[in-house]
Amino acid sequence: MTTTLTTRDESLPAPYSEALDALSVGPLWTALHQLLPNERVTAARPHRWRWREVRPQLLEAARLVPIEQAERRVLVLRNPGLGGAYAVTATLFAGLQIILPGEAAPSHHHTPAALRLVVEGRGAYTTVDGVKCVMEPGDLIITPPMRWHDHGHEGREPVVWLDGLDIPLVRSFDASWASRMRAARPPGTGTDSSQDEFTAAGLVPRRSRYEDTGYPQVRWPWSTVRRALASMAAAAPADQPVGLCYVNPKTGAPPLATMGCECQWLRPGETARIPRRTSSAVYQVIEGRGESRVGDATFAWEPGDTLVAPPWHAVEHVNLAPAAPACLFQFNDEPAVRALGLWREEPPA
Repeated sequence: MTTTLTTRDESLPAPYSEALDALSVGPLWTALHQLLPNERVTAARPHRWRWREVRPQLLEAARLVPIEQAERRVLVLRNPGLGGAYAVTATLFAGLQIILPGEAAPSHHHTPAALRLVVEGRGAYTTVDGVKCVMEPGDLIITPPMRWHDHGHEGREPVVWLDGLDIPLVRSFDASWASRMRAARPPGTGTDSSQDEFTAAGLVPRRSRYEDTGYPQVRWPWSTVRRALASMAAAAPADQPVGLCYVNPKTGAPPLATMGCECQWLRPGETARIPRRTSSAVYQVIEGRGESRVGDATFAWEPGDTLVAPPWHAVEHVNLAPAAPACLFQFNDEPAVRALGLWREEPPA
């Protein structure tokens, strides 16, 4: 959302202000504290989108809008504080995409980075640079900038996933661009590297059979991630949080240059506290039921729900189940914030 700045000093003679306007210059002193406020502020608000409310609208969109018309059949999660912008925070975009059996979303590439977290359904796949990535609930798939990708569906039920992109950030650089769509092509490989080359922590292939694109892994299966989280939770002391970061297995860096991904495991009755940070985050509930406090707002959640935490908002997650774990996936803009030298985190209390 663009803030209207105070660009005229009413104490100045009108002819002088008009002369400044004619020269396309303006007095900084009238807008200084709008450009550089004394407190960390954001127009984005904490918010929750209920899966049980959004899901019927996705199914209706699939009935009303053919894939040939939509190209990407997505309902965008718009932050209510951003004046109707297609953005979930000032830097991040989020939407829920649906594809039906037999459909094929055409291929394109674009400058924004993207990720997919599968919410519901089986049988769909994403192709990234010719590599076929099966889409199972909880799976994470990335499509790095300028990589050709498309979506197909060989199953028998609707498949929905959460799209996360850095569109608002890229737009702020006037760098947002996408190729024209072209028909999806058959995948060049039937499996992705998570199935045969990155199946265990601490091991990487001496020589990969996949093209070297700088992104050796583009899919993280939920079955692998959940098993690792459960193993970690079984061994960790009760007062130690359980969470894993998704990384490039060859470098340890975030999977995308501008967006990071994490998964939090909450044991029955556990509370996890995250201090205020200069990054923003979008949470997707994979398993369990509980509630989260984001700043002064409190939201109950269940599987499929999406929450957003704007920058500099303390976050607290609580698993309310007495006997079952809860799992929260998040994507964030922390890598971009760090790269710009803007990363700050409030010291622990």
